[in-house]
Amino acid sequence: MAIRSQKIEPHWNYLLAIERDVEELSRYIEFDSKNFDCFSIELARLLLACGAEIDVVCKQICRDLNPQSTADSIGLYRTEIITAYPDIPTFEVQIPRFGLVFHPWDEWTKPSGIPFWWTAYNKTKHHRDSEYHQANLKNALNAVAGLFVMVLYLYREKAAGGELVPPTQLLRVSNKHYGGSTQGNFDMGINYKI
Repeated sequence: MAIRSQKIEPHWNYLLAIERDVEELSRYIEFDSKNFDCFSIELARLLLACGAEIDVVCKQICRDLNPQSTADSIGLYRTEIITAYPDIPTFEVQIPRFGLVFHPWDEWTKPSGIPFWWTAYNKTKHHRDSEYHQANLKNALNAVAGLFVMVLYLYREKAAGGELVPPTQLLRVSNKHYGGSTQGNFDMGINYKI
């Protein structure tokens, strides 16, 4: 009997790898707003990894929406993505284990809004000698939440059908975007309302 293989979704798998790193990090830094200004090499690594991956995923979303898209910056991504998906700025990401709630794209409600964590990502990337403190817990967790949202939109059809497996362990969506679960052959998937 042949086993049908599932198509590998590289951006989902990368998100899951980052999420595992975040979970490991929680053993050393308590995820609490009192620690949001804490910065470190590991937080810099997470922020930089998320920022780079968000850049790739946003570019792919724009190309999926318009194969001739030349969007190559956060402002241009914003224009194209928000036109198609106006609910992204209000998308809520939760980390229930720590009682944390994020709205990583809420600055996109402003005409030329750039997420604060994206600015921190760029400062950390280009000016680490003077801006190292920008690689803090608040910015890293918001970047992870922002990546989660964009990966869900990139794979929106699979997300709606509960096909993004295995599911995330820390990251959750609000009831507005939760559509139940689906039991597959080997894993349970979350049905996302995108």
